[in-house]
Amino acid sequence: MAESNANDVVIMETSKGALTIELDTEKAPVTVANFLGYVDDQFFDGTIYHRVIPDFMIQCGGFTPEMQQKPTRENIQNEAANGLLNDRGTLAMARTPDPHSASSQFFINLKSNGFLDFQSETSDGFGYCVFGKVIDGMDVVDEIAGVATGNHGPHGDVPTEPVIITSVKRK
Repeated sequence: MAESNANDVVIMETSKGALTIELDTEKAPVTVANFLGYVDDQFFDGTIYHRVIPDFMIQCGGFTPEMQQKPTRENIQNEAANGLLNDRGTLAMARTPDPHSASSQFFINLKSNGFLDFQSETSDGFGYCVFGKVIDGMDVVDEIAGVATGNHGPHGDVPTEPVIITSVKRK
């Protein structure tokens, strides 16, 4: 894959260890630019993995350890029709039922979740935009996936002990 050197790489330091993430700038340019904007602003530093569902995904990018949601930039256009699949270890943008509602939150797939892939340009078929993949640190991802979870206010699947993102930096 000769193009791989053209992609941005970030290092995510967490309270459970480090992840190295390669971003697919070619296939998800809007999403990667959005993500790197948050990285450059140190937005993710001090946020948590706030939703952990074993055998599905781990989600982060928007909440403090006190489960306060951080203010974000405007939502971005969904690039889920880019041909990238929600396979194990890939990063995809989280969103509401509105296909174009993603901002800062994203998740890492713990297995291949084909039902999240783009099917059609309808609200039910749009899917979740994959924009990168973990290229080192899947053991850390799996450790995060194994933490105990519970409810925190209206939120379910919240780790009972916060898993903190201490920093995300370009490599």
